[in-house]
Amino acid sequence: MLKKEKRQQKILGLIRAKSIETQGELVAQLERAGFAVTQSNVSRDLEELGVMKRRGRYVEPQTATVMAKNSATARGLLGLEAVGDVLIVARCEPGLASAVAVEIDRAALPEIVGTLAGEDTIFIAVRERRVRRGAIKKVWELF
Repeated sequence: MLKKEKRQQKILGLIRAKSIETQGELVAQLERAGFAVTQSNVSRDLEELGVMKRRGRYVEPQTATVMAKNSATARGLLGLEAVGDVLIVARCEPGLASAVAVEIDRAALPEIVGTLAGEDTIFIAVRERRVRRGAIKKVWELF
């Protein structure tokens, strides 16, 4: 097995076994295990592995089967709330708002003008108040 593959397997093992909150902690754990790494190596590995941060700690990526079973929550969407006349606020799992917003945008729903995503919240702008309820229903159907 190549060094990179061994290192990535060790990363997955560490995040399964321990609550690791920063790349610095991960670098220290890898160094204790005998790997010579830099923060940039770890950053690239995390991206390649699909590792995400949830509730302040790194978690391994979920498989498509697990995600399908967990439905909307696994895909990041936690809730939708109508606010004001032409705004819907979507609450998401930390770190997943951008992915949820991209999926909403790709659906090209005629009721939705656009989305703006933060870390765990999305603002969804609709064309007019009367289409807001329909937009909420269609977003739930996407997930």
